[in-house]
Amino acid sequence: MNLHEYQAKELLKKYNVPVQEGFACSTVHEAEEAYRQIKTQFGSSFAVVKAQIHAGGRGKGTIKETGINGVKVGKNLEDVVDIAKKLLGGTLVTIQTGPAGKVVNKILVAQDIYYDGPSERKEFYLSILLDRSKGENVIMYSTEGGMNIEDVAHDTPEKIFKEWVHPSGGLQPFQARKIAFNLGLSGEAFKSCTRFVTQLYSAFIGLDCSMLEINPMFKAADDKIVAVDCKMNLDDNALMRHADLASLRDVSEEDPTEVEAGKYNLNFVKLDGNVGCMVNGAGLAMATMDMIKLSGGEPANFLDVGGTANAQTVEAGFKIILKDPNVKAILINIFGGIVRCDRVAQGVIDAYKNLGNIKIPIIVRLQGTNAEEAKKLIDESGLKVQSAILLSEAADLVKKAVA
Repeated sequence: MNLHEYQAKELLKKYNVPVQEGFACSTVHEAEEAYRQIKTQFGSSFAVVKAQIHAGGRGKGTIKETGINGVKVGKNLEDVVDIAKKLLGGTLVTIQTGPAGKVVNKILVAQDIYYDGPSERKEFYLSILLDRSKGENVIMYSTEGGMNIEDVAHDTPEKIFKEWVHPSGGLQPFQARKIAFNLGLSGEAFKSCTRFVTQLYSAFIGLDCSMLEINPMFKAADDKIVAVDCKMNLDDNALMRHADLASLRDVSEEDPTEVEAGKYNLNFVKLDGNVGCMVNGAGLAMATMDMIKLSGGEPANFLDVGGTANAQTVEAGFKIILKDPNVKAILINIFGGIVRCDRVAQGVIDAYKNLGNIKIPIIVRLQGTNAEEAKKLIDESGLKVQSAILLSEAADLVKKAVA
């Protein structure tokens, strides 16, 4: 489950991680009040206004309607109001959103921490995630923080450091010191960084994060280390331990069809292709998607109905796939181990009848438990559904459908 920057920062504060303070706003009036509070609390007339969407690259992204960047600095109240008006309700397009962009429903009005002081200011990069190949958490960090971290990883990978942390042992003090040392810090900044990394790792574990990224991790002029931005992803499977965090989900940021699929416990991911596919099991789904590509088509979705599929869940999946206007054919590829093929077949028949006239080809391949009964149900239904036994036969039918 992805969180907005302002939500993630509030959670980090509970673990004593220093963050750039700010106020989430849904209206221009709220932005005005937030600016006044920031000016009173921190004594600066400058404030940073950030669009809140579930995507990176906001600083370089632009609002379609106004051309303004997703992150702007306001020098006074008039500036902040003008920026808020141009951001709220606009469509922000970044490298991660694609050309469609995402509507900005909230902004974050935050303090300006780029103040002058006795030492040099510096931006770093730091993230924590699971390295599945080693079965350990890994802290990735770099002296080259900021908006171009992807270019750094591509052009100068030697500037990306990694520190692996064994789950049973946790982050050791020497590892936190090693990170601060590799970042070139000393004195008070060194001590501040070791505290920051230690507290951040505690947040990663305590919140059951699957990914936690701070970019930039900022060394202010007074040598304090602060999280200026934060991307946080919570492990959906661990939300049972965090009932209070489930309410932070913002479904308006998610694909509507994926949200609907979740209501039926379907594993669904929308793609950009022209062949819808419904499969049981992730491995078979990947193989089916490969087969679709080899047949000249492109997968329009990943849909795993799971091992407990019945007529109702199959019908729900059918309806979700058909909502995509780009779908030219649907391939249903089910191996009946736990799930019975005749249940899937009945779901296809029910969905076909309930949805009425379906103009695109439907190809069904059912193998395994009750496969013969399933084929008989399909063949005797009188519906325009093509059945296949072998995967190669299904591939040929897909090829004809998208030709």
